[in-house]
Amino acid sequence: MPSAPTMFTGRARLTGRSLLACLVLLTPLCGAATAAATNDPAHASRSADTGARITAVRKLDARTLDLTVQSPAMGRSVPVRVILPKCWHSEGRRTFPTVYMLHGGEDDYTSWTRETDVETLAEDSDALVVMPDGGKYGYYSDWYVGTPRWETFHTTELVQLMERTFRANSSRAVIGLSMGGFGALNYAARHRGMFRYVASMSSYVDLNEPAVRFILGLGSTMDGIDLNHVWGDPKAQDNIWQAHNPSAMPRAFRGTKVYLSSGNGAPGPLDDGHSLAVLLVGAVAEAALPASLKKFAGSLGSAGVDVTTNVYEPGTHSWPYWERELHSIWPTVMKELT
Repeated sequence: MPSAPTMFTGRARLTGRSLLACLVLLTPLCGAATAAATNDPAHASRSADTGARITAVRKLDARTLDLTVQSPAMGRSVPVRVILPKCWHSEGRRTFPTVYMLHGGEDDYTSWTRETDVETLAEDSDALVVMPDGGKYGYYSDWYVGTPRWETFHTTELVQLMERTFRANSSRAVIGLSMGGFGALNYAARHRGMFRYVASMSSYVDLNEPAVRFILGLGSTMDGIDLNHVWGDPKAQDNIWQAHNPSAMPRAFRGTKVYLSSGNGAPGPLDDGHSLAVLLVGAVAEAALPASLKKFAGSLGSAGVDVTTNVYEPGTHSWPYWERELHSIWPTVMKELT
């Protein structure tokens, strides 16, 4: 479900140097092991199997980078923000677990660092944090009409680039909110074994619910998106819709620890300072979620999935609650990755 559009502001257009130049700039004089891992020209030019490659890097601070990835799956360049582990430079032959963080609708790859303190939270964590763009309404899917192909970009091209260029290993978690929570669940189910942990905050979980279809249809129409282009006609291509419906595939989550959360829609102290319009949108958007979330959690539990559910009161569809959730689950995420 798209996040309240009035809450998302600011879009930075970021360009940068070549990856090799950036890695050399970021690497301290910390021994031959690190130098061997970063000064090889081939290290900067490694590509994904599809030919996807990093074409530019911008250093935001000592550990935060903005990448530009040329993606054949997307047919264009896509921005990605990465937070490096503190010891990434000094332990040049070490590989690291990775946390992929997916943004909500009407937002972009800058949202997690813009709206939360994830950089501080991750400061002492030995994990890469990767925040890719997913399109304002990309639905984290390879579209029925052919492009965009967000799923291929995120689960194939980006994963391979992180492994081949930034020393990511196969221990992964994925966290998402709103539309990104839907994407996180879909990626975990559709790529079994890829993620050890998946967290979905304030997301719709069942595409078969009439209310969900109505809200998605209304929102997509307002933003000029035809859902038939995303998953095909709901009747003629029902198999595609169900293949992207988390509630239709509970057994696919076996082996992955699942965390589901949402508020009850009632405004609370964390909403102080929000306008009446934002409060109304956030309340309505969140109030529809708890019932389906609890039903989905029950299906997961019956299928033998390790699932944790948190429906909190009060709570609206807004960032203060998601930041609190992020802090709450972070120790578990790190534990699951090691």
